[in-house]
Amino acid sequence: MLLKRHPASPILLPDPGSDWETYNVFNPGVIHHNGLFHMFYRAQGLDWTSRIGYAVSEDGIHWNRLRDPVLEPHDASDSRGLEDPRIIEIDGVFYMCYTAYGREFSGAGEPTHAGGGILPMIARSENLITWERLGPVVRGEDDKDHVLFPRKIRGRYALLHRRWPNVWLAYSHDLRTWREEDMQLLYGPRRDDTAAWDQKSVGSNGVPLETDHGWLLINHGYNEDHVYKFGAILLDLEDPGRIIRRPREAIFAPEELWELRGDVPNVVFSCANPVVNDTVYVYYGGGDHVIGLATCALDELIDFVLSA
Repeated sequence: MLLKRHPASPILLPDPGSDWETYNVFNPGVIHHNGLFHMFYRAQGLDWTSRIGYAVSEDGIHWNRLRDPVLEPHDASDSRGLEDPRIIEIDGVFYMCYTAYGREFSGAGEPTHAGGGILPMIARSENLITWERLGPVVRGEDDKDHVLFPRKIRGRYALLHRRWPNVWLAYSHDLRTWREEDMQLLYGPRRDDTAAWDQKSVGSNGVPLETDHGWLLINHGYNEDHVYKFGAILLDLEDPGRIIRRPREAIFAPEELWELRGDVPNVVFSCANPVVNDTVYVYYGGGDHVIGLATCALDELIDFVLSA
């Protein structure tokens, strides 16, 4: 595996003294800003409802966390939880992509899953603590794993989102209106290869990394065994709808006991891959229970993708 686990992993554990992060902390989004690592993590407590917590670190390994969540359910649209935050800064404003899970379904037809509605939401902040909800990318479908590109592309915001089992590319002028005609299928599972690690489903991980060679994505997927693994993809800088490279080999897979077991077994799931001093920091949930860290040199990851 190209990514190497930090020996301190897992780096964040549930807090048994808290009512809202008692059982699980996982799937964090992380941004490096003003010399600090800022983590936004999904947590589940006594009511098993997901909330978004905040922690800060100087070294990316040792964390101080706020006592209260920074985002929690506020109406029927997210009453069952807020999940899997991904954080980016554009033009001095911070944006969070997260999934709202509620008892209320909005959209045409019937709910796409049992129990209510899924909304791929976007929120904005100027201080990383207080957040304003802007609204969803789409309504009425099982659409999540969405993440913004870190800059506008040809004058528009660009975003990856997952319409199961495929990843789509979308554009918007204002982050509130996402027209169907501005969306396109980007890639899907390798259905023709029964031995592929991503044969059944794929999705995005953290924020796309801008490099001289293109947009570098770390993604995830699984096959019929439902074992989550990570891969890498390279997209064209000015036309991210064009895939330059998509290696067949995975770069990370569950191996540790806390990844193989947990609230959900055989899961490594990442929403963050910031680059600091030419090192890619991949923060991920292990077993939907704790948070781990794996790293690699950015140059090594680019070389791996280009040589595929």
